[in-house]
Amino acid sequence: MGHHSSRSIVFILAVTAVLSGNAFSQAGTCSGMTVGQLTSLNGFVPFQSSSLWNTDISSAPVDPNSANYINFIGSTVTLHPDFGAGTFHNQTLGIPYQVVGGSQAKVAINVGAYADESDPGPKPIPPNALIEGYPKPGNGDRHVLVLEKDGCWLYELYRAGVKNGKWSADAADVWDMTINEQRPYTWTSADAAGLPVFAGLARYDEVAAGAINHALRFTVPTTQKAFLLPATHWASTTIDPNAPPMGLRLRLKASFDISSFPADDQVILTAMKKYGLILADNGSAIFVSGAPDNRWNNSNLNLLKQVTASDFEVVQTGTVYTPANVPTGPSPTISSFSANPSTVTKGQPATLSWSVSNSTYNIINPQAGPVRGGTVVVTPSATTTYTLSSTNQFGRTTATVQVTVH
Repeated sequence: MGHHSSRSIVFILAVTAVLSGNAFSQAGTCSGMTVGQLTSLNGFVPFQSSSLWNTDISSAPVDPNSANYINFIGSTVTLHPDFGAGTFHNQTLGIPYQVVGGSQAKVAINVGAYADESDPGPKPIPPNALIEGYPKPGNGDRHVLVLEKDGCWLYELYRAGVKNGKWSADAADVWDMTINEQRPYTWTSADAAGLPVFAGLARYDEVAAGAINHALRFTVPTTQKAFLLPATHWASTTIDPNAPPMGLRLRLKASFDISSFPADDQVILTAMKKYGLILADNGSAIFVSGAPDNRWNNSNLNLLKQVTASDFEVVQTGTVYTPANVPTGPSPTISSFSANPSTVTKGQPATLSWSVSNSTYNIINPQAGPVRGGTVVVTPSATTTYTLSSTNQFGRTTATVQVTVH
């Protein structure tokens, strides 16, 4: 991996601008993303600027339990970039993603282990979607991440596989990238903590542009049976209050000198000071997630292993929820769900209409998938029962309507 001098200069200029306090304006739009595998988002950052993923926490207060959390993780544990260029044991390094357009065909996903906490409905997963670990996905988490740029939806699968063109997964979820969507409290997602995986990836296109404008995802071996937002799920039986809960946020100390690191590393380290790291799963200690890309400089990324847990502090970002204090409240209310006409001849469309309140996002299965507004047109080829699923932070409500085809 040679470092072309011209790109080094671009990096240095970009980093200087970041360090001198000139915030990079994120002018990107969802629809402006580039279609394809591991493509550029062209400045788009998923979710709103007020999202906990996108919040500047450089001046947030240090958690009173910070030292105990760090000691539990292990103060001498070193940072590990869990991404890079090339392959190891025939597997790429990192979690891949792809961007598709609104015309990408939606397909049914056969969901297994976590079906109850997954999002129903068809998803626009291309037949050749990159599976984590490609070209030999193996037995790992096998995430599949698809960003649909025209509707601005993010689709994520966990332990995904494709056989004879049909996709299966242990968990599947949909994220509305135009809002700050949250899973229901105690629900998982394609990530153990109930988080969107994609939001926390370090990507080459961001580093090349000079700034990562969101928090990064990381793992530790042992977590607490607790979470704090944006996480919604624990994956542990450990009740030690010094064990890190899912959603815990580390911040690289402001005093940590990054000036000796290469420019691309400085972009990553600057994000760790400004947005921090969010704990998303059980795994190796302080492994930080990113997308695979053959343009990464692995020699530079390896220098990040000089950073230790003691170079971080834990910042306060909200209430730690345990089984004793998980918030509860009413699930959405569906006051109507109807079809007009309710009987059609084959090939004729029907309009589904609904009225819901207290809902964060709505999905219609089959055919439609996630929907906004109050109507959608479907063209069933046979008599079909449609299910409307309305979800908020407390749970899910469903209703059905049948369209008869004759």
